[in-house]
Amino acid sequence: MFSRNRGTQGARHAKGDSNREGTRHINRQRGRDDVNRSEPDRDERHEELSGAVAGVDAEIGPYDVAEAPAGIAHLDLGALRVPAVEGVEVRVQADNDGNIQQVVLVSGESGLQLGVFAAPRSEGIWDEVRAEIRKQLFTDGVAAEEVDGVYGVELRARVRSPEGLTDIRFVGVDGPRWLVRAVYQGPAAVDPSVAPALVECLENLVVVRGNEAMPVRDPLPLQHPKDLAEQQQQQQAAEGGADGEPVNGANGSAPPPRRKPSPRPRRR
Repeated sequence: MFSRNRGTQGARHAKGDSNREGTRHINRQRGRDDVNRSEPDRDERHEELSGAVAGVDAEIGPYDVAEAPAGIAHLDLGALRVPAVEGVEVRVQADNDGNIQQVVLVSGESGLQLGVFAAPRSEGIWDEVRAEIRKQLFTDGVAAEEVDGVYGVELRARVRSPEGLTDIRFVGVDGPRWLVRAVYQGPAAVDPSVAPALVECLENLVVVRGNEAMPVRDPLPLQHPKDLAEQQQQQQAAEGGADGEPVNGANGSAPPPRRKPSPRPRRR
């Protein structure tokens, strides 16, 4: 699904008005490639970024782990740390080897699918990724439109599922060497205010990129929460390895809204 070419630089995002109209962006990326840059240059760029951030009402995530605020409890899934928010059920889908393929947060009738991918040091890739997703949806006979959101340009579509028509909304957030792709499903895809708990999760999400070199567009590795891994294995055995099992101890919640799978990253 993904092919690399130059995109716009990533952005540190600021919270807008209470009704979330309008978008304000602050440069999140560190500019051009740091291969030949000295440490003082990077420090200077960090100071410029900090000064810009100080001029807005409030910052919102997703955050890089180096910039994440303290004092928020998270569920550690490896490359993603998902905030523990009351009323939100965290579901994971794993392959036969136990590798997590998908993370879905569920609140009421809405869902939020999360994915995180490697990105270049010097540029954001959401613009090109969004264009490719839109093209793939069109190929599948699904019309999609670009809309302005808190994080910039987003992509909205309505897909047919076994339960009927389902609204989806693709949100992209470029960070330092990573891209978070969030897909709202159900009522929250039309109006995020109907699922404030999911919005809170995205705004406090933390990305742990790591220092290892990875091909651009490759998914960053996810893992089961260490303290709940045994519990999840027991649930899988009891449920016959059912996909999308809850990992945060929530019981009796409805499964996440079913939708047409979103385009998956293509390795270069």
